Amino acid sequence: MDARRAATGATTTLGLVATAAAARRVWRSSPLTLARMSGTSITAPDAVGWVTDFLNAAYYARRPELRDVDDLRLAFAILTTHWHQHGHRRLHAPDVIPFHRAFFRERILDSAQTPRGTLDREQLFSGAARLVGPWFQDAYADDERRAHGIVFETVAARDAYKPEYRLRHAKLGELTPPARDRKEQVWHTYAPVPIADAARTLAAIARPERWPDFGSDLGRFTAVRSGGLAGNTFEIEIISALSPKTPAILRGYVTVTRFFTHADHPQDLEQYAARLSELMVRYGRDEPPAYPPGCTPLAIICLDTHEGHFMGRARNRLLAYELDGQAYLRAAGTWDDMPVTLEQAYRSAGRKAQQAFWGEERRESSMLAQIADRTA
Repeated sequence: MDARRAATGATTTLGLVATAAAARRVWRSSPLTLARMSGTSITAPDAVGWVTDFLNAAYYARRPELRDVDDLRLAFAILTTHWHQHGHRRLHAPDVIPFHRAFFRERILDSAQTPRGTLDREQLFSGAARLVGPWFQDAYADDERRAHGIVFETVAARDAYKPEYRLRHAKLGELTPPARDRKEQVWHTYAPVPIADAARTLAAIARPERWPDFGSDLGRFTAVRSGGLAGNTFEIEIISALSPKTPAILRGYVTVTRFFTHADHPQDLEQYAARLSELMVRYGRDEPPAYPPGCTPLAIICLDTHEGHFMGRARNRLLAYELDGQAYLRAAGTWDDMPVTLEQAYRSAGRKAQQAFWGEERRESSMLAQIADRTA
């Protein structure tokens, strides 16, 4: 996405959010549901300003050549760990005070690598040591103490945590898979992303607690239920810029309604892969088969939206396959098309981010590219 398109989309998003916010005071409608899905389940609306400022400092306000998407994941981990330490209550405006105390010293420094008002990785860790505890940096580097987007002091503390804590403030409606006739749905595949080790990648994906590790600068998935991947529900935070330096978060929920691997269900997977590829070619607009001819399907993960999701009634699929000795990840989505209305216009901002999130235009924006990099 080039700078002009990003700026245009950002301005559009800001106007749509403001319009939806005004509309919700006047009548109850679907846009109301969408407006309620701004922000996250761990931060209240009155915390938007300082949370945005913190994310800006860690990533979005930095010069492009100085950005590292893992610094953004680190900033989210600091926020989420602070939330965890304070009894899983939503963060509010007064919570800016401990953050200000912890990070002010670094924020006022000015250098070529960290202009005033921004935070690099070392500064994020220094502030986190004051805010969370001196153990934070070592624990962050430990895969066994980093889970669900939280950094835990001990493995026992990790085991005691329940992802359902996020549901206390979640807006989790009914499942909303596509419902229109297939020919009235949108069918779309995204470009595949090569992965170095299929077994390692699939093992990581099968652990819901690992999904925040794959967050991009456009969004992340966080499980809100205990247990494995099949049947789990994720809170998605899609980040859409209101201006080049102002991220805004749209929230949605999806549930894994189907999960097959070649190792466990080879026949079911092969049948599903053939059927999905047939439907993608038949109903998509010049779309290729979801699974390329001659490939070996490795996995399928179906993610169905819940009511209020910015994609509307939709099903996204995360695919893995091997072709000519190379393994790939790919996304293939299906959603109900709708006429252009206020609701549709508001959702379109999330859809544009969704396309970049599952695509390959920029590795720092693509979740699939981040999965590939983190499991290489």
